[in-house]
Amino acid sequence: MRIRVVSSREEIFNLNPNERIVHLAFRPSNKDIFELVETCPKIEVIQLPKSYMATVSKSMEIFLEMQRIQLIEGDVWGHRKDINEYYTIPSSVTEKIKEMKSEGRSAEDIEARVSRENRLNPKTVAYIMSKEVPA
Repeated sequence: MRIRVVSSREEIFNLNPNERIVHLAFRPSNKDIFELVETCPKIEVIQLPKSYMATVSKSMEIFLEMQRIQLIEGDVWGHRKDINEYYTIPSSVTEKIKEMKSEGRSAEDIEARVSRENRLNPKTVAYIMSKEVPA
């Protein structure tokens, strides 16, 4: 699974319209989020660093909820945008999730353990579980 990392407002207009997961590495305004949703109509998840989550307005949260777009907190640890515009979640994460599911572990247990071991937000792990790993 790949997360498109966007480091500035200007990049929004150059995004592939098929992007599904976008990490905004800048503090977005309501206008920036509207433009992102307009540019990428298939978007499912917008990820923001923890410090930026508090600045998202309630009206924007409601708008995203109405559009069925998840707003989740998270970082792309160790990612260098100058090398690659995508942050790739290692296949070992999905393998670990599959393994834990086959062991009969609960979704909460899987989210907690995988997020702790891989420095991913539990909601990001939940999204991966829903999209990448069959039940």
